[in-house]
Amino acid sequence: MKALIVEDDADLRRQLKLQLEQRGYTIEETGSGREALYFGQEYEYDIAIVDIGLPEVSGLDVIRQWRAEGNTVPVLVLTARGDWQDKVAGLEAGADDYLAKPFHAEELLARLNALVRRASGHASPVLKFGPLELDTAARVVTREGGEVRLTSYEYRTLEYLMLNAGKTISKAELTEHLYHQDYDRDSNVLEVFIRRLRQKLDPEQSLQPIITVRGLGYRFALEDVRQA
Repeated sequence: MKALIVEDDADLRRQLKLQLEQRGYTIEETGSGREALYFGQEYEYDIAIVDIGLPEVSGLDVIRQWRAEGNTVPVLVLTARGDWQDKVAGLEAGADDYLAKPFHAEELLARLNALVRRASGHASPVLKFGPLELDTAARVVTREGGEVRLTSYEYRTLEYLMLNAGKTISKAELTEHLYHQDYDRDSNVLEVFIRRLRQKLDPEQSLQPIITVRGLGYRFALEDVRQA
């Protein structure tokens, strides 16, 4: 997942970046509301964390302008503890959730996880497609009840594809949203991850959960069991 952190407190911004990177997020960060507006116009993110009290352009104005421009990225606003007016203002500006400072890292991660899931149409933390299940909270994948052991990169690739099931995801999009390294688009790094995933998820080659769309990218093709 690709996250944007907008926080003018450099120490807190650094802490947030570390916590999210440890959870597998790729991060872009800024302490400027003006720069946040630019990032929101030029790049796509899976989630944004926005502090209300920013210099020059407030966090509320950043969110309002994003929404006015059609940017639907899920936004978690950071507010001062007990300041219910800020919480209300953030939600009315277009934020999706709020978190009061100081906060525990696990609560932050849980709220981000929920926002990303809901944006993809999944209320439950467990994504179920045929015999495959992916628990986004525990970060565990099972097939017919048995755990499928994946590396961190393999898990993140599968999670992104399952959250976007049915959509064709280009190699460039996967690279941008999942990996810290700036892999060359012509390299075989993603192909290696996809090949390993296919072998682990479908050792008998009976499911074909990940389809290659020639010249375009990859698509997770199993049907959501909620709609089966």
